[in-house]
Amino acid sequence: MTNLNSLVADVPSESDKVGEITGNNTYYPGTVDTEYDELHVQCPAHTTERKLMTRIDWRVIPFLCIMYLLAFLDRVNIANARSFHLAEDLKLQNNEYNTALTMFFVPYIIAEIPSNIYLKRFSPRIWLPTCMLGFGIASVCQGLVQNYSGLLATRFFLGLFESGMFPGCFYLISMWYKRNESQKRYSLFFSSTSLAGAFGGLLASAIGKMQGIRGYNGWRWIFILEGCLTCVVAIVFFFIFPSFPEQAKWLTEEERAYVKARLQADQGRNAAERKITFRDVMNVMKDHRVWLGGFMYFGLIVPAYGYAFFAPSIISTYHFNAIETQLRSVPPWVASFGFSILTAVLSDWMRHRAAFALLPLLLGLAAFATLLRVHDNTPVQYGMLHLVTMATYSVLPITVCWFSMNLGGHHRRAIGTAWQIGFGNIGGIIATFAFISTDAPYYRNGYSICLGFTCLSGFASLLYLISIYRENQKRKKAVPDVGLSDYEKTELGDLNPEFRYMY
Repeated sequence: MTNLNSLVADVPSESDKVGEITGNNTYYPGTVDTEYDELHVQCPAHTTERKLMTRIDWRVIPFLCIMYLLAFLDRVNIANARSFHLAEDLKLQNNEYNTALTMFFVPYIIAEIPSNIYLKRFSPRIWLPTCMLGFGIASVCQGLVQNYSGLLATRFFLGLFESGMFPGCFYLISMWYKRNESQKRYSLFFSSTSLAGAFGGLLASAIGKMQGIRGYNGWRWIFILEGCLTCVVAIVFFFIFPSFPEQAKWLTEEERAYVKARLQADQGRNAAERKITFRDVMNVMKDHRVWLGGFMYFGLIVPAYGYAFFAPSIISTYHFNAIETQLRSVPPWVASFGFSILTAVLSDWMRHRAAFALLPLLLGLAAFATLLRVHDNTPVQYGMLHLVTMATYSVLPITVCWFSMNLGGHHRRAIGTAWQIGFGNIGGIIATFAFISTDAPYYRNGYSICLGFTCLSGFASLLYLISIYRENQKRKKAVPDVGLSDYEKTELGDLNPEFRYMY
């Protein structure tokens, strides 16, 4: 077996360490802040790093994008279905539609940390397609319900099976890529939500025309056909879905060792072989930065789901019919996709996250402030919706990537990522009641709520930046070698004094 340590060059002596290189935020046990090229992680002779990473990209990212696109589509297509007589057929009254949206988040929030634990136990190739098949079946059942109670039940199981998708996929990406190359992969994956929103509008405008076929209204066909597509893809994924690098049979033993070595050089040893315990969960939750990471995501989830669940309702107040409303919902999602990819590429190129987690929020704040004041200019109002999606859906993946990649080790990253997503999605419950029908057409309460929570996210991100900056400065002044064993460094993860947080 290829020795992992042989892939990493000898650690420089103390005399070779002339000062600290700040800003690159890489990590190697025994060294302080060294650039990746200076770590001399040797690539297998038969390939190059670029060729191998391109190969990994094609074997990992497309599957995650397709999975999350279908998950988000099945989650928010109820907004499209509402335009095709869902509420009338199920005799929904008052805020019962909003309550149905809320029901999704109850199991979705509770089950996220347990789901990441099972992901590690059963491997992504088994766990994630199983969950995918489950929410596909739940989506089909949504199209067959006959009353409000049935809708609540199917939304509950949809949330239960989707709970592991987002944190699980983010966690899996973090186990393949270094921190300075991860953001564009994260954003490409997360931008599948924008594609889902765009495709959802296009599909709904087409499927909605199946009104009356086999006695079903168009909203039923939206759930049934999109759910069936998810089930078919899930079955295929059981055979081809990626797993952790240690379990990737399509890599040679030498290539697996190289992937593990480059991640170890960047992030430290990850304790992939150790099971996560309840004590691990409690230890992770003692870190105040973990709580800040939750609030960073929590603040953005409110405007994100507020738009996703109510975009057709908002756009319909601009006096478009059902089909036109679906088609008009597409351009804001397309704009968010393009802007998200642009910010991700710039973030990776600059090897920086904080500015890209804070500055785009100004677009969102300006958009919500305008929507609160302007009610008689449709082009301006419609244009502001583009800014809302561009700000919200570009910053969300950056905050998750920034936080996730600053967590060292399998157990801290699995728990921390699931916590951030799980706690953050409490904002989804708030979002479901932000835009109620009695507030139409101006939705002042909804826009005010989104404005406030966007400010909350920005404030949490600023506190997180200050915290990791102060911690890096503290570790910079500390004695580099504190006598920790390799096992202790593995257990500490990012709490290891030699770890440097990424800005």
